[in-house]
Amino acid sequence: MQRESLTLVDQGLFPIRIHANLTPPALIEHALQRSEGALTDAGAFAAVTAPHCGRSPKDKFLIEEPGSADRIWWEKNPRLDPAAFERLHEDVRAYLDARELFVQDLFGGADPAYRVPVRFITPNAWHALFVRNMFIRAMPAELAQFRPGFTVLHAPDFQADPARHGTRTGTFIVLNFAKKLVLIGGTRYAGEMKKSIFTALNYLLPAQGVLPMHCSANVGPSGDTAIFFGLSGTGKTTLSADPARRLIGDDEHGWSDRGVFNFEGGCYAKVIRLRPETEPEIYAATRMFGTVLENVVLEPAMRGVDYDADRITENTRACYPIHYIPNYQPSGAPAGRPGTSSS
Repeated sequence: MQRESLTLVDQGLFPIRIHANLTPPALIEHALQRSEGALTDAGAFAAVTAPHCGRSPKDKFLIEEPGSADRIWWEKNPRLDPAAFERLHEDVRAYLDARELFVQDLFGGADPAYRVPVRFITPNAWHALFVRNMFIRAMPAELAQFRPGFTVLHAPDFQADPARHGTRTGTFIVLNFAKKLVLIGGTRYAGEMKKSIFTALNYLLPAQGVLPMHCSANVGPSGDTAIFFGLSGTGKTTLSADPARRLIGDDEHGWSDRGVFNFEGGCYAKVIRLRPETEPEIYAATRMFGTVLENVVLEPAMRGVDYDADRITENTRACYPIHYIPNYQPSGAPAGRPGTSSS
């Protein structure tokens, strides 16, 4: 559903054109017309994010203000001066104003009791497709009354000036909890958009009695929930994609008194050396229309994916909606707490 009347005045933006809440076919059409990537032989969309083929944790900053000063571990979270943030915000808005923008209104958090409405604003159609796959998609009635609780201004090809903006390099991921705003630039790696909302939920949800977890999770036939912790790339997605159990999610979850629920509406699987024999559900998802592939190598003639190739990076990725996995837990229905079952 596209809301032609949607404006970005509240975000201080007056762009050339706004493409609001386009569906995957329309986003892919725009992405191909704009030469943002290519279709594979199976119909997935492939994009290259080089030179950044992973996240840039040293370029992530938080804004210290009275509401957050005592709630953040500043030793591990670099500050950005508020005045520098305002200059960066101003320059990012000016950059985005000169472009056509793609807007996606989505939710972080599958449990309606805790979900946060997030508006993503980006100049790239494929990044809009990525977040549409990755987060909880709104129903038409929800879009009609959508009000963002967080806004992400995404300017992947805008380079910060460290002298003017207080950043370390031209790359930046900056969260301002008081303004409920995220600024991302200097990197096309889409995982920064995903992780910025996980950071926001990590800040917001503990005050509501929810434990944020970097884990995958699934639930068995009797309601028994299992969670799998691990760093990125250590096998959480693979372990949770069990054909005998329903997938809750592959990376980010909350644990409340109501149960375990997914923060996301999609999966972000590492696909280097992926095999249909060992991971059939994930392999099938990488070959579906609407899936986004990051930094995979395509065979020149037929555009088949060479899953073994690490010429661009070892960190090749696939982003697809969770319902591309056949046995998924429907969004919005928290599963039981780990260690318990309904039997």
